[in-house]
Amino acid sequence: MSLIDPRLIRRICISRMKFIGDVVLTTPIIRTLREKYPDAYVAYLGEKEAVSLLQHNPYLNEIISFDFSKPTLIEQPRVMFQLRKRRFDVFIDLFCNPRTAMLARASGAPIRIGKEVKGRGKLYTHQIVDDGRPKTAIEFHYQYVKPLSVEPIHRRTEIFLTDDEKREARNYLKWQDIDVNKPTVGLHPGATWPAKMWQWEKFAALADLIRAKLDAQVVVTQGPHDRKLVEQISARAVANMLVLPVMKLRQLAAVIAQFTVYVTNDAGPMHVGPAVGTKTIGIFGPGEENIWFPYAAPSYDASAEHVALRKDVPCHPCHLDFCNREGEEFMECMKLLDVKEVFEHVKKRVESIS
Repeated sequence: MSLIDPRLIRRICISRMKFIGDVVLTTPIIRTLREKYPDAYVAYLGEKEAVSLLQHNPYLNEIISFDFSKPTLIEQPRVMFQLRKRRFDVFIDLFCNPRTAMLARASGAPIRIGKEVKGRGKLYTHQIVDDGRPKTAIEFHYQYVKPLSVEPIHRRTEIFLTDDEKREARNYLKWQDIDVNKPTVGLHPGATWPAKMWQWEKFAALADLIRAKLDAQVVVTQGPHDRKLVEQISARAVANMLVLPVMKLRQLAAVIAQFTVYVTNDAGPMHVGPAVGTKTIGIFGPGEENIWFPYAAPSYDASAEHVALRKDVPCHPCHLDFCNREGEEFMECMKLLDVKEVFEHVKKRVESIS
């Protein structure tokens, strides 16, 4: 693919339309793109809640949000108008579904970069074909900026919290009788799909072990659909724990930044942990940690000591939302991950800080 003349690049729009983790995983590209084009105007288009995590990012000039809670017939023309108004030279579509391909074309940008897909791929002037080699999600996205002569440099994800946000998070935890100067372990037992969830009974047992053997505080975070789940964990666990309400993403990020260690299923909050500098333990089942957990890779900051835990089973990776195995083999990948094993990883990280 031919490279684009850098002199033509003055206004850039990056778009990763949906999903918390995917947006966070694009932050290394934002920084690298800014360093390559220090004088360019760089905007980011994405779902309103997810892109809130990009607020205060010093490498962006603007965030353009798409509010999916509003009727499409109203919101989509509004966003199209905003894109046209800004007269972008380049539109980089990292999502490449029909909606974002259409938005790329409607932006009026003469240079449009997206995935080679039958049909909508024609809406891009530069179509990206994956080379098929194993790579992390971060490396995958770097393919889309190669036509701009941007080479992979940064791989560390980052969320920029303000001093006020950090102070409010510390005060909030203090009001809930959490001493942020003492070891605090966060647990996130939820996930978008059941197949990605470690058994709730194990989270309860882990909380008891942490309290009994580490004398660390335990805080449980939850998503919009996790109420029943956290109630089950609270009822089963003997140890005292703080269960947080559903929070806005930036509030949640600021709270996670106060944790010593964060134990989480393969879900959006898992990506928030490393991005705010909290030692994170990711629990994987059907997903591929070599793609979606680049935080423990040699190229990443080894001092952060993030780790992904997964057990080998014949069906991995299945990419299923619901496990289709039966009997003793149902959710085998999660059943094989023992509470004590997860606890030892928590212990190692708590003690390293202590």
